Amino acid sequence: MSEELDFNFSGKSLAELSELFKELMASDDRMSRGKEAEAIKSAFYRLLLKLKSESEEDFTVVEENFKGIYAEYKHQRAEYTREQDALKEENLEKKRAIVEELKALVEGQEDVSAQFPAFRELQDRWRSVGPVPATAFRDLNSSYQFQVEKFYDMVKINRDLRDLDFKKNYEAKLHFCEEAEKLAEEENIIAAFGELQKLHEQWKELGPVAKEFRESIWARFQAATAIINKRYQAHFEELKDKQKENLAAKTALCEKVEEIAAREPASMQQWNESAREIEALQAEWRKIGFATKKENQHIYERFRAACNAFFARRKEVYSDYRSRSDENLARKLDIIKRAEELKTSTDWKATTEAFMALQQEWKETGPVSRRRSEQLWKDFRAACDEFFAARENFYKSRPRRERGQAPRQGGAAQPRNAKESLIKKYNALQQEIETMENNMGFFSASKNAEGYIAQMQESIEKAKKELAELKDKIRKEEEGEQ
Repeated sequence: MSEELDFNFSGKSLAELSELFKELMASDDRMSRGKEAEAIKSAFYRLLLKLKSESEEDFTVVEENFKGIYAEYKHQRAEYTREQDALKEENLEKKRAIVEELKALVEGQEDVSAQFPAFRELQDRWRSVGPVPATAFRDLNSSYQFQVEKFYDMVKINRDLRDLDFKKNYEAKLHFCEEAEKLAEEENIIAAFGELQKLHEQWKELGPVAKEFRESIWARFQAATAIINKRYQAHFEELKDKQKENLAAKTALCEKVEEIAAREPASMQQWNESAREIEALQAEWRKIGFATKKENQHIYERFRAACNAFFARRKEVYSDYRSRSDENLARKLDIIKRAEELKTSTDWKATTEAFMALQQEWKETGPVSRRRSEQLWKDFRAACDEFFAARENFYKSRPRRERGQAPRQGGAAQPRNAKESLIKKYNALQQEIETMENNMGFFSASKNAEGYIAQMQESIEKAKKELAELKDKIRKEEEGEQ
């Protein structure tokens, strides 16, 4: 847990994390910075997995480079560990030999003045020897302390020399108490706890104090130790509660992402909106601290799985959309080509129907990319505008009474009487109104078409007025026939 607290590499890029690892490898104390190395490695691969899930970029080179650096570190670390293990075994044998020498000294019957310097020399040698394997430390240290105390308690040494040694030990242990009491007030409880362990190891290395001070000095040291231990335990209880809160927060984010990933967006805009929602949740995730050690990896994998599922589906939809967009582009280009071929035609009736068909086909054709959509629409509308403007000018140049008959083709049967003539005019004018209304509805979706729509609306209103007059005339003809 302390590793997660001490090292925070959030916000670093892959390149920055690689550079940090290179700097660590170049340092003289790299072998003592194992936790930092593992923290950099964890941060690197967490970020690499995230980037791979969100991007199609190839990260092979940067990953292989990091693997190479890390492999060299692990090789050096393994060699260092083997060397340290071998050294600890050597130290173990040295200290066992010292214990045996101390035992022989305690059991000897030589003059005390000759024994004490030898005893001091053994203590100095003991302290100068480095660490031993953790599995052997407790028993070995107990054996040493037993022989030391036995020396003081059983051997008849000069009282002055013994009292002097007791005094030196007391002063050293008093200093340890003061140091422990300072650590009890240290803000960084993790660091304080680590330093306390070192004090305890040094305490064990020292010999005893006078009997009248043994309990009191140990009680004082234990009191400071208890405060630090209590704070240390409380810290991790608080950390545990915070990690539970973080787990709950991350679980809620997982549920939100899973809900988004289960949606069925109806358009690319909705897909993009959902993507932005997930990106916001990912940013929120990065602000939340670690969950419990047991759950942290599991909850991250759940979150990542939901994100990956969404982006994988969106990628498929994008691919399908691009394919359909290309098809729609080809169709619209073909429609524009046909419109360009028709725009100069003066066969008003047939061409009007053809343009109406093209307009309907355009509406039924799916979307294309935004980059092409506006220009395609402008090209198609320009062809339509050119034809209908020419058609409008043609009709305006003719007398009103002839406009309803303009689309009539040559060779058609002539009306037999006034009523039939009125009915033909009525039908032709009604068809013209329908055509104009259809065109007006088509162009209402375009920009900068207000002027044309206004002219079209005016023509429709005039035609409807004339249509009502024709209807009235037809009714009068019918009444005259009765």
